[in-house]
Amino acid sequence: MKISTKGRYALRMMLYIAENSDKLPVALKDVAEQTDISLKYLEQIVSLLSKNGLLKSQRGAQGGYILTRTPDKYSVGDILRATEGDLAPVSCLEGEVNVCPRSQTCTTIDFWKGLDKVISDYVDNTTLADIIEKNQIKQGQYNYYI
Repeated sequence: MKISTKGRYALRMMLYIAENSDKLPVALKDVAEQTDISLKYLEQIVSLLSKNGLLKSQRGAQGGYILTRTPDKYSVGDILRATEGDLAPVSCLEGEVNVCPRSQTCTTIDFWKGLDKVISDYVDNTTLADIIEKNQIKQGQYNYYI
């Protein structure tokens, strides 16, 4: 499985909006300038994210995009699935039912299921807030007081 630029840029855009919105809409032009992503490409990505209920648009002079919930309520899995589709490492694990005719006798199916579980657990248990916090710690932006 390889995450495309669409998925990577969607995550970058969502993080930028989460860090810079302060409950005010963020203009897509600003996202493009600050994240080095083409405005045209962001327009395609924002459409997918909005359609999946992850972003809300506001029109007008002060318009832009805002998160529909707090950063701790967005998993990376939500964002990647909205832009990439199923994250299964092999096609036979896509969807609810394994339709592969070899699934009952496949010697590798348990390995692929295990890998799929590890990937899903990781992306579904990592939130935008987690990434923001780790980056702030890495950048030395957190002050700890005892």
